[in-house]
Amino acid sequence: MNRVPHGLAANPSLPASLVDRLIALADEDLASELAERGDLRHDQVVALAARDEHTARSLAFAGLLTAADVDPVARPLTALALLDTGAGRPEWARLLARHPVVRHREELASCAGLPDDVIEALAVDPALDVVHELAAFTPEPAMAARLARHPHAQVRRGVAVNEATPPAVLAALLTGEGLPAATACLVCDSKPIPYEHDPNCPDPDCTLFGGAACDGSHQSTVHDTLHGVLGNPATPPDVAARFVDHPSLLLRWSLAERPGLPPEVYARLARDPAPGVRAAVAGNPAVGDETLRTIAAGPDPAVRRALAHHPALPLDVLTTLAETTRLGSATLPRIAAASTDELRELAAGRPSVRALVAARHDLPPDLRDALAADPDAKVLRAVAPHPGLTEELLRAMVATHGAGVHARVAANPGAPGALLEELARQEPPVRRALREIAGHPNATAGALARCLGDPRAAEIAAAHPALSPSLLASLLTGPDEGLAEAAARNPALPREVMERLVP
Repeated sequence: MNRVPHGLAANPSLPASLVDRLIALADEDLASELAERGDLRHDQVVALAARDEHTARSLAFAGLLTAADVDPVARPLTALALLDTGAGRPEWARLLARHPVVRHREELASCAGLPDDVIEALAVDPALDVVHELAAFTPEPAMAARLARHPHAQVRRGVAVNEATPPAVLAALLTGEGLPAATACLVCDSKPIPYEHDPNCPDPDCTLFGGAACDGSHQSTVHDTLHGVLGNPATPPDVAARFVDHPSLLLRWSLAERPGLPPEVYARLARDPAPGVRAAVAGNPAVGDETLRTIAAGPDPAVRRALAHHPALPLDVLTTLAETTRLGSATLPRIAAASTDELRELAAGRPSVRALVAARHDLPPDLRDALAADPDAKVLRAVAPHPGLTEELLRAMVATHGAGVHARVAANPGAPGALLEELARQEPPVRRALREIAGHPNATAGALARCLGDPRAAEIAAAHPALSPSLLASLLTGPDEGLAEAAARNPALPREVMERLVP
């Protein structure tokens, strides 16, 4: 398969006349790539949409097609995309509500702004999937409340996740009070009960999920409904809190992620035997200091890592975590929110704490430069990509800590071309550094030539505008299709070469 046209389709320098030629020969894959271009004229959009309906659908979702461009009979999926974005026509909804393809009616049911008569038709659709989709997406509280009383448990499961469902109805789905019992579910629709579905079911046509079960109470669907309600922000917190000791791990986990619960509920969840539940509490912004300190004293490293990402974590707790837990290299929310005084105080701490500060790349210049001269390699790796560092400081890092900081120095947006070329010529090569250099705007032709020797850096380098013309030409005609495609994406590709590459 010739991948060069696919590279050209993504080339920002491709002339409009060649875009036209690519559209004329586009298959589904090529059309999909052309649809990502940001410079398409409207006539090109229409021509591209005519090549393939999946491409037309993506163009509709992107707002590039109008109702005047679409025939809902010939292109129902595209019409559905426009209806979903609010750009379709009401008569389309009425047409598609009677469409023989159930999947089309199901997708229609998830669209907002449907006419009342269409909503009513979908609510009594003979296909259960259509009614379930309406239950999950209708913006009308009255319709959600009505469907909560549907005799099929699967429809109620859809109501459970709909944020337009009235809080009182969500409470009723949790407690069962005030609602008639469901009379069916997907399990007892298709299997004699009692039945529990084998998670390793060998039947390729089976649509039941692993663990689906019904003994007449539709228990697996009811469980999923409870899970949906507990994850719904419209559910009354006081009713949700009743599930704090529920035997289901998934329900307690969902509860632990909710805001607005009483502090004593979070405190109990923080002592839950399941690490996943404790980790969910640890990352919940609604949890207060006392409970956070309780979690920090726990033994599980994964829970402590989750706690480190809490946006209001007390700094003394965070510094303790930094000493005992691997926290990664990302800027933590509490560090991102720290004041300048707090940052300076933390920067006077131990290396693991200084590295947390160094990961924030909007530091005051004097603090940034002080951390760039830190004797600890972990701190230098964190601060090295910081914008504004001088070439002198970057070279000092390399001289002091060698290959251990090469990749992070190469990631600095201000790293000069000469330094990048020196890093690229290191033997043995630092693979991570080559990948950073390959995409760096300051990379030189010599550095990029070295990057072509690394399997993961080569395709990045092939698309770099500073790559030498001779190397670029050799990649276009070489045996490696991936490199040829990447080279065709190169914005420095001469127009006459592009002309030769497009049939």
